Amino acid sequence: MLSFFRAGLLGMNKRNADYLLPNNPRQFYPLVDDKLKTKKVLESHGLPVPPTYDEILYDYQSRLFREKKYMKEFVVKPSRGAEGRGILVIADRKTDRFQKASGEWISEDDLEYHVTNILAGLYSLGGIDDVAFIEYLVRSHAAFKHVTFRGVPDIRIIVFRGVPVMSMLRLPTRMSDGKANLHQGAVGVGVSMGDGITYGGVWRNRLASKHPDTGQPVAGVIIPFWHTILEYAAKLYDIFPLGYLGVDFVIDTLLGPLILELNARPGLSIQLANRTGLLSRLQAVEKKGPGIGKQPVSDRLAVTREICVPS
Repeated sequence: MLSFFRAGLLGMNKRNADYLLPNNPRQFYPLVDDKLKTKKVLESHGLPVPPTYDEILYDYQSRLFREKKYMKEFVVKPSRGAEGRGILVIADRKTDRFQKASGEWISEDDLEYHVTNILAGLYSLGGIDDVAFIEYLVRSHAAFKHVTFRGVPDIRIIVFRGVPVMSMLRLPTRMSDGKANLHQGAVGVGVSMGDGITYGGVWRNRLASKHPDTGQPVAGVIIPFWHTILEYAAKLYDIFPLGYLGVDFVIDTLLGPLILELNARPGLSIQLANRTGLLSRLQAVEKKGPGIGKQPVSDRLAVTREICVPS
């Protein structure tokens, strides 16, 4: 499967040694490892994020769902979770029962138990005690209705020294429990950096051309607000001093593009979704010199078009 682009494939060792270590000072990792902290920084710079309803720091606060009967649609997240672990999407509520994005119903006790597991660090980086937070439930844009199962697709963009270099659309499936997480069974689809139209595709480490649940082609989807999303992605380098960054976006039907989270150690499966290696694009940015990240956003996006869009 990989033979046709193996020469340009970025491996984990090279990613760590040549791109993470030199470009991502460790003292800045907490800015992106803690999702609540990240959201507050983004909000302070006027960048759009899903609204936060509540923060839960202590076990007794897990009972807030019993008190706040009006909370019918929301997402429960660990602040320091990794790879989508611990995220619980609640799409509906009937008194003391809650419906997950997959359609399964759970009880108040189940929900409270999940929150206490978050607080105990079950899903956190390093297993340390964590904070849970309750967030606005994003409603997926109509552009994705034929290529998703229940949940909300997200868009991962790799940004190198302020230049967006590769992107993929992650599509929830029944297997992924409605989550846009490749590790849990979502579909990854390459995105053309020039126009935001999807191509390629991978599911469970195999090439995929159709969504496994809807049967619809995953190529040819036009991502709304594409140029706005690229602009937001490039701007993040001016706020977070991390030269190699993964940025996740969602598109809400009412609020438009929202920044979901940042990742200082983004995975490499984006290359499989694009059927293209990252290495040549990263090297093209390096040839622009160390000062590229100080150039205006418009200049950096011009570099994106130069290195990612076929002439």
